[in-house]
Amino acid sequence: MDPNYSHVQHSTQRHQFKFYNVLMLVAMGFGSMSFGYSSAVIAITLGQPTFLKYFGLDTNPNANALIATTNGLYQTGGFLATFSVSVLADRWGRKWAIAVAAILILVSGALLAGSVHIAMFIVFRFFSGAGGFMILAAVPLLMNEVVPAKNRGMLVDIHGACFLFGYMIANWIGYGFYFLSLTSNSAWRAPLAFQCLPPLTVLCFLPFLPESPRWLLMNDRYEDAGKVLLKLHTAEEAAVELVEIRNQMQIDKTLDSSYWNILRKPSYRKRAILSVATTCSVNFSGILVINNYGPSIYKSLGYGTEKQLLLTCGWNTLCFGAGVMAIFFIDYFSRPKLLVTGMLSCMSCLIVLAALIATFGGSENTAALKAAVAMIFIYAVTYESLLDGTQFVYIGELFPSHLRSKGVSLGVAGIALINIVFLQAAPTAFANIGWRYYLVFIIPSGILAVVIFFVFPDTKDVPLEEISAMFGDDDELYHPSLEDGLAKEKVDQHVEISTKSAEN
Repeated sequence: MDPNYSHVQHSTQRHQFKFYNVLMLVAMGFGSMSFGYSSAVIAITLGQPTFLKYFGLDTNPNANALIATTNGLYQTGGFLATFSVSVLADRWGRKWAIAVAAILILVSGALLAGSVHIAMFIVFRFFSGAGGFMILAAVPLLMNEVVPAKNRGMLVDIHGACFLFGYMIANWIGYGFYFLSLTSNSAWRAPLAFQCLPPLTVLCFLPFLPESPRWLLMNDRYEDAGKVLLKLHTAEEAAVELVEIRNQMQIDKTLDSSYWNILRKPSYRKRAILSVATTCSVNFSGILVINNYGPSIYKSLGYGTEKQLLLTCGWNTLCFGAGVMAIFFIDYFSRPKLLVTGMLSCMSCLIVLAALIATFGGSENTAALKAAVAMIFIYAVTYESLLDGTQFVYIGELFPSHLRSKGVSLGVAGIALINIVFLQAAPTAFANIGWRYYLVFIIPSGILAVVIFFVFPDTKDVPLEEISAMFGDDDELYHPSLEDGLAKEKVDQHVEISTKSAEN
């Protein structure tokens, strides 16, 4: 970490967290899993013949439009609802934002499973997207605020691994129900009903999980914040953090926390641009194209429906494995370097894949088509190990505490917005320009990688209270020199919170 940003001396231990901190993050990970499952379940639902027959989509001339609406409204609901996260998280607490999102996913999952009309299904798919994207923002927001700076990337990346686990489970459940009787509506209702389990689980855990110490201090709950920090982090680090966060919050509480101020102030505006640019850049790496072209390539290889489903399940399982792997090395490299390496690696995979499809697509050259499948799987490892989880760590680090909920919401809203654009364009693009659609992702990926390398600051290991120095907001930072006896205060706080913890 740059010493110019250091206001207080933090612990030099490599691991500054307690095991309870990890347990808390895993429990919150069921919220992340809720997003992954609710997002992926629609693909296996639309592939069930009984679903199409029940709603008359197998004979309805407007079937394609209705299916497109089902997909589009999930993203639209997510885009609109994500902005409510900041209101809930700032007013009632970070946990409440997760709770409201989980309730939305739970209720919409139950009503989707019980839908009796396509209009009902479409409406609650909208609410499912609202809850899904809300929880996609709310979980990393809280995670970033309860982990020590030294281990922030590793611990917050649990969020990415957990929503990938949701994707994987949704696909394996879909594969299992493929073998159910083709005349049973349970083949599509049961997987939708399973959407209720992850949010229900996180709702059961939430009452027993601590609130963000930063939110507690923002609301003058000093003793509660001290207890939370000591419960989550090593005693030495907790004592230092308590002093630093408390002093910084005294300044943050006096600052304007509106969206208008983010747009008005250049340093805040830059952070907002970085947040949205990060998530949009990651999505420009071509993940949507891979998801769309994967099944068609499997089909062109001569695999039947069962094998196509199995390969898709294998791909998602590999994604989960790569996401778990990322947890163990994300804190060893700067955030921009991970993003740049991921962007260029994914771009390279797309170039090879585009060349293979352009040359051998529709042919009987099985060696070339198998090579295309291999590139899809290599892409999975690259994307999930370098990009997917890193984006949520990074956007949660950019903003000060009084604006963090809004900054994370902006970044996640960017994901929903760009997905809407790509989902609307993809069918027409695939039909008219085929493999050339890859160029829409290949060229911007190269440009964005250069921009990230030269423009994006590295926030790795920097305490959240010291990030503002990177953006020239020194006037909004607490400076220890303004108070005498800071070292004594740190020791006193250490003893105080340790004693209170023992008494409770």
